[in-house]
Amino acid sequence: MPIAARWMHEPDGSQVRRFSVSDGAGGDDNSKRRIFMKLSNRVVKTSIAAVGMSALAVAVSAHAQQTLNIVSWGGAYSMSQHEAYDKPWIEKTGDEIVNIDRSGNALAGLRAQSQAGNVTWDLVDMLPADAMIACDEGLIEPLDHDELLADAPDGTPPSEDFVDGGLGDCFVASIVYSNIVAFNSEMFPEDAQPSTIEDVFDLENYPGKRALLRKPINNMEWALIADGVERDEVYAMLETEEGVQRAFDKLDTIKDEVIWWEEGAQPPQLLADQEVAFASAYNGRIFNAMVTEDQPFEIIWDAQVFELDGWVVPTGKLDKVKDYLHFATDTQRLADQAQYISYGPARLSSSELVSTHAETGIDMTPHMPTHEPNFATALQKDDLFWADYNDELTQRFNAWLSQ
Repeated sequence: MPIAARWMHEPDGSQVRRFSVSDGAGGDDNSKRRIFMKLSNRVVKTSIAAVGMSALAVAVSAHAQQTLNIVSWGGAYSMSQHEAYDKPWIEKTGDEIVNIDRSGNALAGLRAQSQAGNVTWDLVDMLPADAMIACDEGLIEPLDHDELLADAPDGTPPSEDFVDGGLGDCFVASIVYSNIVAFNSEMFPEDAQPSTIEDVFDLENYPGKRALLRKPINNMEWALIADGVERDEVYAMLETEEGVQRAFDKLDTIKDEVIWWEEGAQPPQLLADQEVAFASAYNGRIFNAMVTEDQPFEIIWDAQVFELDGWVVPTGKLDKVKDYLHFATDTQRLADQAQYISYGPARLSSSELVSTHAETGIDMTPHMPTHEPNFATALQKDDLFWADYNDELTQRFNAWLSQ
């Protein structure tokens, strides 16, 4: 069943993508109605065959067509969601999905829509720390995970099948991704390639510019680890004035060699242009450059800062999106997403189903942040810490930058 994509413009000039069932020939309304009738007939047949299955599966089959406004991050990540969740959902229900690239400012957007009394977003992809704040402010729905989400294929309930921290009061994780440092392997001798986070702070043995995210998050953690702090003591250290000063002192040692980036597309481009030797980045961006663009990049997995990303439901929207949420977070859909981007699925039962990259056919397992050798020295981002200290440390970080 063809899926049509149309680009549209929001009033502020930004673009949204609208995905829906297509008749493959730009068909008129009558032809589209015929397609939807065929879909409905298929759904009816499916529901008959599925008698005896869960009541929720029957509810999905009886789903009425609607338009879902879904907010996410754009780029390769949104396309991985489109391939893994949206396409099969559209084929299953005939729904139209409007993909809106606003997750970077999702919390502010939810606040503005709520204050205006006009919440138009139906489902939002959001980081856990922002989800905690949005939940406390009543902007998003509390979720009963075992009631709303699909069991694992062996019957394990969702509350036992998601990775630690994957289910919050108002949050459902879909992926595990990582903040890493990568380097351009052509800028170092073959017998002296960097491999640790300490090497990023070693200008003598590993010269060259560094590109780092223009935020305290990750940089503070890496500075302390490079200065000898054990990973399990990092956040306790950052709660003290001594720890914060120690992190800034370590960052001082490379400050003059840093180019600060703000958009996720910048680090791979800076590395490709050899403007920098090292760059912090989201691991999926570097994977994409390495595999699909054949860039000579290597990832330093040492001290990767991993975190979760997933869904929240704006207040008042749960009835509208619960069927899609159930579908998009099941074991198979999360495993399918890993065919398109190197982010690990947030369900334990999905991990064993991870296979090969859809375009290149390479084995995806070694590229996952959660692959055992990659994960050996990983640090989980403390979302509660950053929910409490982000504003304070951001002000101090910006003041440090201006010095």
